Amino acid sequence: MKHIVVLTGAGISAESGLQTFRDADGLWEGHDVMSVASPEGFQANPSLVFEFYNQRRRQLLEVHPNAAHLELAALESDYKVTIITQNVDDLHERAGSTNVIHLHGELLKARSTVNEHAVLPWTTDLNSGDCNPQGEQLRPHIVWFGEAVPMLDEAMAVCNTATDLIIVGTSMQVYPAAGLMHYVPEGTPTYFVDPNPNVSASQQLTVIAKPATLGVKEAIEMSKNNAG
Repeated sequence: MKHIVVLTGAGISAESGLQTFRDADGLWEGHDVMSVASPEGFQANPSLVFEFYNQRRRQLLEVHPNAAHLELAALESDYKVTIITQNVDDLHERAGSTNVIHLHGELLKARSTVNEHAVLPWTTDLNSGDCNPQGEQLRPHIVWFGEAVPMLDEAMAVCNTATDLIIVGTSMQVYPAAGLMHYVPEGTPTYFVDPNPNVSASQQLTVIAKPATLGVKEAIEMSKNNAG
C-alpha cells in the first residue's frame, strides 16, 4: 500500500483565514520574534507571551478546515497517510486526519513549565497562575526558538517509509523541517504545491503553482495515477 507523507506549513491554514503572523519585516504581530517565541522572552515578559498566544487561540476557534485539509483527510480511505505539519493549529484533525505529527507544538494544548511531558488540552485563554493538578505553572505547548524539536526524529522515520511526498503551504526554507524532504527514499515522487513556488521541477519533483485549496486536489490525482 502507498504511504503518502504530507508536509504542511502556514500556507494551507492561511486559506482558512489563519493568517501567517510573521510580517514582511520579520515581526510577529508587531513584536520581535524572540520576545514572544523564545524561553527568554517568556521569562522576561510572560504576560506578553500569554496574550500573544491567547489571540492566536481565539482566532483558531473561529475558523474551519478548508478544501485542502478535507482532501487530505479523505485520502486516508484509500491509502496510508501521515501528515507532518509545521502548523500549531488543529485544522487537519478537525478535517478528519488521524495521523498528524506536529513539529512545532499545538496551540490547543498547554504544558508544565517544570515537566515538558506533562501536557494538557487547553482551549481557553492561558495566563499566569494557571497550573496543572501538580501545581506547576502552565505555558503554551509550542516549540519556541532555541528549543529542541521533539517530534523531529519520528518525522524523519516516517519520511523514510514514504512512497509519495506532498509538500503544501511551506517554502521548505526553514530548518530543521526543510531537511525532511531529503529523508524520503531516493526517487520518491514529490509534489510541491505553492502559488509562488521557489523551486524548479525535476524528474522527481512536480511543481503545482496553485494555492492549497486547488493544488492539493491536483497533487492527489497525480499521486493516484502514479502506480509507484
